[in-house]
Amino acid sequence: MAYIRKQRGKWRAEVERKGVRKSKIFETKAAATAWAAVEEAEIITTDGARFPPKTLADTLDRYAQEASPRKKTEAAEIKRIARIKRDFPDLVALLVSEVRTPDLVAWRDKMLKTVSPGGVRREANMLRNVFTVARDEWHWCGESPFKGFKVPDDNPARTRRVNPSEVKLICRWLGYRTGVVDGKQQQVALAFLIGLRTGMRLGEILSLTDDRVDLVKRVARVPHKTQHITGQLRSVPLTRAGARLLKARAGRGAFFDVTAASLDALFRKCTKRLLIDDLHFHDSRAEALTRLARRVDVMTLARISGHKDLQMLLNVYYRESSEDIAARI
Repeated sequence: MAYIRKQRGKWRAEVERKGVRKSKIFETKAAATAWAAVEEAEIITTDGARFPPKTLADTLDRYAQEASPRKKTEAAEIKRIARIKRDFPDLVALLVSEVRTPDLVAWRDKMLKTVSPGGVRREANMLRNVFTVARDEWHWCGESPFKGFKVPDDNPARTRRVNPSEVKLICRWLGYRTGVVDGKQQQVALAFLIGLRTGMRLGEILSLTDDRVDLVKRVARVPHKTQHITGQLRSVPLTRAGARLLKARAGRGAFFDVTAASLDALFRKCTKRLLIDDLHFHDSRAEALTRLARRVDVMTLARISGHKDLQMLLNVYYRESSEDIAARI
C-alpha cells in the first residue's frame, strides 16, 4: 500500500507491500505518486523471485521440527499441524508467500462448522505464529496474511461448580478409600480430590514425584509453560487436606503412574455411568480456587494458581455465584 504525505514543504512517498517497505521524498505530489505506483508494481512482479518456492505444508513441517519442540504444548501443536495438512490439502499446497487473508477466512469459516470458536482460536493463534516465524526467521514470506483477519471470540467461560455429593459418588464408583490407592481407578479419584484441594492442573498433579514434594513444609514444585524462560519449577503451596491426600502415595518415586489419557477416559466413563452432566476434570481446579478465594487475598490466590493474568483468574476460574456471595454478606 502506498502512502503520500506532505513533510516540511515536500512530499514523502512510502510503499509497504508484502513485508517490503520503501520511501522517498519528492518536490511534487505527482512525482511522489508516480514513483509509489512503479515501486508497488515492481514489488508485486518480483515477489516470486524474492522468496523460495516453499509451500505452507513445507512451512508447517519445518515449524513442527524446529519451533514446536521448544514448547510445552509440542504434542498438541503437532496434532494440530497434522490435522490442518489432512483436512485442508488445497490450502497447504499454496506457496506460503502467496497465502492471502481470504484463504484464511475460508479456512476459519469451514472450521467453525465442526470446531468450537475456542478450538479455532487456538489453531489460528498457532498459524499466526507459523507465518511470523516464516517471515522473520526464515524469510520465506512477506507480510502476514493475518493482517485484517478476525479471530473468533473464545468460548464463554464455564460456570460449573462441583457439588460435594457428586464427589462422593465419583469416589465410590472409582473404588477409592481414604489412604488406600492402588489401582488406576483409585488414582483417578485421588487426582480429582487433590485438584479440589490444591487447585493444581491435571498435568501438574501427574508430574508429582517424591523429590518435588515436601509434605512437611507442604510445598510442591511443578513444571509450567514458561519454565524454559525462568529455568525453575513453579512452587505450589499445599493445603493441609492436599498434603494428607498425597501421603497415601508417598515413597513410590512418582505419585501417579496413570497417564493423562487414561485418567481422562476413566473420569469421563465414571461421570457418564453416574449420569453426572457436564462435569470436566478441570472443573476441580476452578472449584478449588473458588473455595480458596474465601480464605486468601487475590494476590495470594494468583500465586497459588500460577496466574499472571488476574482477569483470567477472575472471569474463568472464580465461579462463586452472585446468590452465594449475597448469602455471605
